[in-house]
Amino acid sequence: MTATVLDGRATAAAIKAELAERVAKLKAQGVTPGIATVLVGADPASQLYVGMKHKQSEEIGMNSIQVELPADATQADVEAEIDRLNADETCHGYIVQLPLPRHLDTDRILERIDPAKDADGLHPTNLGKLVLNVNDEIISPLPCTPRAVIELLERNGYALAGTHVVVVGRGVTIGRSIGLLLTRRDVNATVTLTHTGTRDLPAYLRQADVIVGAAGMKHLVRPEDVKPGAAVLDVGVTREIDPETGKSKVYGDIAPGVEEVAGWLSPNPGGVGPMTVALLMTNVVEAAERTIRA
Repeated sequence: MTATVLDGRATAAAIKAELAERVAKLKAQGVTPGIATVLVGADPASQLYVGMKHKQSEEIGMNSIQVELPADATQADVEAEIDRLNADETCHGYIVQLPLPRHLDTDRILERIDPAKDADGLHPTNLGKLVLNVNDEIISPLPCTPRAVIELLERNGYALAGTHVVVVGRGVTIGRSIGLLLTRRDVNATVTLTHTGTRDLPAYLRQADVIVGAAGMKHLVRPEDVKPGAAVLDVGVTREIDPETGKSKVYGDIAPGVEEVAGWLSPNPGGVGPMTVALLMTNVVEAAERTIRA
């Protein structure tokens, strides 16, 4: 068996084409969706990631707002920019690029974001709304990466209803938040949350219809841990220096050879990553649409 590849780049392109049409309709009504980023310092990886977000948002007609602060910016400096974006009617959603310099209180800064403009969907208020809402329509921003996992599967014909999803990783970005979406009645999956401290992790993995590897541990999920035909999504990232080239190399949580056992495989890179950016833009477009309906 060779797994069917869940192509995140192609699926993200389809989402962005849909978003371009929605942006055009909003512009016709006098609203241009505005997406902003707050970048503190000059970390090259963060600069690259932020630049990619703005490039893609501009391609679909969104207004791109970039806030850049020096690495020695104070807590008050950053909070002042947060307050400015919260009050800016041309900004419908934004992110604070992480990690922030160590002298800053990251939690305090993230909690200062207006929940309605939370492009990542990880503000405590929005996660709390998900905890309380199992059945009704969601009218708040959703966690981007968990939403990306679900969209990638469903848009490629995979039905999640009734499946057993085993998530590896307990971070807020995906591990702790994805179960809130997967267990809603409109998705209707069963979720087991595991992590690097789980005793006999392979025993849980072998029961899974779907595995989401998000622990950030190189090749944690091995071929012998995967039930034949399962859907496997590689989300975790580990960076190591290649001794031969001296350059940083990215590894996922899923080991080579899993593609010979799994029925579906989301690779890393090229899987959930591009989808996350597309869903971040979706959150902002949806926020702009809500201003029309308000």
